[in-house]
Amino acid sequence: MRNEGLGSWPARRARKTPGRTALLHEGAPTSYAVLHERTTRLGHALRAAGVRRGDRVAYLGPNHPSFLETFFAAGLLGAVFVPLNTRLAAPEIAYQLTDSGTGVLVHSPAQAAVVDELRGTVDLRRTVTVGPEYEELLAASSSDPVDEPVGSDEVGLIMYTSGTTGRPKGAMLTHANLTWNAVNVLVDSDLTAHEVALVSAPLFHTAALNMLTLPVLLKGGACVLTGSFDPDAALDLIEEHRVTFMFGVPAMYSRLAGRPRWQQADLSSLRTLTCGGAPVPGSLIETYQHRGLSFLQGYGMTEAAPGTLSLDAEHAVSKAGSAGVPHFFSEVRVARPDLTPVDVGETGEVFVRGPHVMPGYWGLPEESAAAFTDGWFRTGDAARIDSDGYVTIVDRLKDMIISGGENIYPAEVENALLAHPDIAECAVIGVPDDEWGEVGRAVVVPREGAVLDPAEILTSLAGRLAKYKIPKTLVVAGELPRTASGKLAKQQVRARYGAL
Repeated sequence: MRNEGLGSWPARRARKTPGRTALLHEGAPTSYAVLHERTTRLGHALRAAGVRRGDRVAYLGPNHPSFLETFFAAGLLGAVFVPLNTRLAAPEIAYQLTDSGTGVLVHSPAQAAVVDELRGTVDLRRTVTVGPEYEELLAASSSDPVDEPVGSDEVGLIMYTSGTTGRPKGAMLTHANLTWNAVNVLVDSDLTAHEVALVSAPLFHTAALNMLTLPVLLKGGACVLTGSFDPDAALDLIEEHRVTFMFGVPAMYSRLAGRPRWQQADLSSLRTLTCGGAPVPGSLIETYQHRGLSFLQGYGMTEAAPGTLSLDAEHAVSKAGSAGVPHFFSEVRVARPDLTPVDVGETGEVFVRGPHVMPGYWGLPEESAAAFTDGWFRTGDAARIDSDGYVTIVDRLKDMIISGGENIYPAEVENALLAHPDIAECAVIGVPDDEWGEVGRAVVVPREGAVLDPAEILTSLAGRLAKYKIPKTLVVAGELPRTASGKLAKQQVRARYGAL
């Protein structure tokens, strides 16, 4: 094969394990042979629609086999895949389509109204609706092999950052970036060819696609795709399909453990639980340990495809709360502003380097150059490193609160608040203060049926946190705004609760 990129993966896997199940969606299996054929047919259809090397092909919709078929088909042609966040408003989607210069959009029927709204504002050459139109397109296309010469250093994916601050930027990920990231997962998570992965986090998010789905497909396992995360449905699927591997952000795992059937659910097949996107509260770690399950915590970012740090199973308990050590083919430095390494226990910024790190942002040469220092990507995240080399992510540097000259990292305070039995979710933000410049404010969501006393909660933190770290005010809320990937949308929390 002349294609060195991910577009060739279905063909490579089909020649090894054609009859093995690649995807399961709503009870319907797709074998690797069928995935290869459908990807090939879609590749021919995209070519007939004018897609050529370097052109952008976007997908808008929930997790579905057509998402991956479009991804691989674009890769067959040397085109660039652009996954779109279904929770964005039409103007936000229009921005990403225009910014990326996308010419073809494949979308789910549920997104038809949004796509109609885009017409006239975005110059799309072709749109395809998943369903009868999509199936007719495949049926009318050739199944002859497509073997474009695609180099591993060519861009295969433009994945937009969450955009929680300012305009989202398109991280350009090459086929090599994605492959090395998948290899890191295979090495550090010890995946097998018989893996059954539950993919309920959105595929347009880097972790679900790159840390879960692609490594499993590379190894020849099966991916159970669900359109959205539902804790009861997830427990059903784990039992029915004997799921061995899953990824989630802490909020997803918290919802799973909050179901009445949690203690009785058959979780005996689960072997690997990976968690990222936010620091994992100690109380949640203990809840899963009581069921004999340990999180493999990790840390990454879209720009690194995304895996950077991984906490292995052997140290899941002894180093609980840490994000681990660098992936096998990854380098991490925790440094001061002058780039000198921090001492043990000192807080610094995380810098990353490796074959999985992007070459830059789409169409933003100045921002791309500013994101790197001497070849190291600056993450903007604060961390500490212990004497064994294990890294604990403290918080986003931009989220840090400076109160009376003291640095307060919200994640540390949030972790302490989540240990309270009546608190389900929380966020800590900084608010202006005449005396201290800035103080903390906690926004908490009570557990179902609980009634919270703000004064009691704040008092309970005494002796557990330094006095300056304890929030000066606490607000009880019904819910917290989150991004589609489940991360707290801190900017929205500040906008909603910062001026109270």
